[in-house]
Formats: sequence, C-alpha cells, structure tokens
Amino acid sequence: MRLRRARPDEASTLSELALAAKRHWGYDEEFLDSCRAELTFSPDDIARRRIVVVDLGGTVAGCYSIDGEPPVGELGDMWVAPSRIGTGLGRVMWHDAMTTAAAAGFEHLEIAADPNAEGFYRKLGAERVGEAPSRSIPGRRLPLLRVRVGPRNRGDD
Repeated sequence: MRLRRARPDEASTLSELALAAKRHWGYDEEFLDSCRAELTFSPDDIARRRIVVVDLGGTVAGCYSIDGEPPVGELGDMWVAPSRIGTGLGRVMWHDAMTTAAAAGFEHLEIAADPNAEGFYRKLGAERVGEAPSRSIPGRRLPLLRVRVGPRNRGDD
C-alpha cells in the first residue's frame, strides 16, 4: 500500500471511484445523476488541489483531498472503493490526512459529510458543528463536522 499524490491522468479513475463509493450507500440513479458533477474530477482539479490516493499495487483503492489554506481547511473527496469499505483503509487514509494537514500548517479541518459517513468521522474525533448546504442538491443539508488536527485525532486509538 502506498499513499501518494494523485496524477492528472487519474481523473476518470477518481471520478469512477467517487461515484461507486456514493452508490454503495444505496442512493438511486436520479440522486447520483444530481451529484455527478460534484463527484467528477478533472485533470486540472488534480493538478491544482491536494489530492492523495491509496495505491494498492497499481490500483487506486481510495482518495482524499485537503483544500483551503491554514489554519482551517476542508477534508473532502474521501472515497473508499466499495470492496475496501470496512477493511480499515478509511482509517489509514484518515491518519494520513491528519499527518498531511498538520505538516501543511492546518489547525482544524471541516468536513461536509455524507450522512452515512458521519459516524465514521465522529468515531475518529470529528465533532458536529452544524450543517452545510449540499453542493449538488438544492435544499439538502449535510452534517458539518470539524476536527482539530493533531496527534489525538489521528485515529490511533
């Protein structure tokens, strides 16, 4: 397993991963179509953003992004391949994201979480601080979480 920066030529792979991970939660095709633009990565997105992938022998099994500028950023695009959900890969990605964010000078990260993922983030130390509007579906509200970046919130417990 290797965590590394995403490459612009992986845009379609990351887009497919995000859509498959979202589909895993049982959303119907109409809902997924509404989210498709938000779940689509472009080569330019990858070139300008902090996007990390989990590379398992040449296969991308997960990714996450850290956006914004210190001291407060956004943890987003955290997707795990459906076949890897529940294997601990998400925890590995979380640990790496906290380490990467701390090294970049972030003090806190905010997460506009899918409701199905809120428990995962809270278990690892994130706290719900409110709601955020969906970027895809007008009127839909998402849990807004915040985590202090540092050793106590790296998911080591």
